[in-house]
Amino acid sequence: MYEHLKVKNIGRISYLEALTLQHDIHQKCVENPENGALLLLEHNPVITLGVKNSSAGNVLVNQSVLVSAGIELVETDRGGDVTYHGPGQLVGYPIVSLRELGLDLHSYLRSLEQVIIDLLAEYGLVGERNGPAGVWVGDKKVCSIGVAVRRMVTYHGFALNVNPDMSHFRFINPCGLNFEQISSMSELLGFVPEMNEVKAKYANKFALVFGITLEE
Repeated sequence: MYEHLKVKNIGRISYLEALTLQHDIHQKCVENPENGALLLLEHNPVITLGVKNSSAGNVLVNQSVLVSAGIELVETDRGGDVTYHGPGQLVGYPIVSLRELGLDLHSYLRSLEQVIIDLLAEYGLVGERNGPAGVWVGDKKVCSIGVAVRRMVTYHGFALNVNPDMSHFRFINPCGLNFEQISSMSELLGFVPEMNEVKAKYANKFALVFGITLEE
């Protein structure tokens, strides 16, 4: 059972740099679960394709449009469909041993959702589950979740829309949804939450839900 888990507040980083970092920590965590970590960060604008077969078909524009908008297109090894990451979106990658947590994949996903639900409640928003992994407020999805598990150690994670450029979601059917079904905390609240505050609240809720003491 985990007692402590490191939190790495990285700031803004490219998707591929973060993926390389995840793979490195993942390997170390496989060797020793105490080497796991929770990465909290923002990405440069990027559209990622999950392993679901429909991913590529849910990108609605060609490569030249994405290039002109300054958006990368990257194939990755997480579960789920196509999604967008960019500044103003809190991305979290928990790299943890499911054995040490005493969880299976289903209960792990539900716990990730619960952390977001508890975080949103701090801002007076009622988060809910609605089918595939993720969190909704009313009929708007505010958080996507897509994970991978290798040798019982997780990587990839969640993306919470705090205050991203929502126009970038028009380039895709995010997670197979329509653009109109996606929202952000700032749209729902009428003000922009401070990112470092959201990160701190997330870390606190993560520690409570998973029963782990987090260390910077």
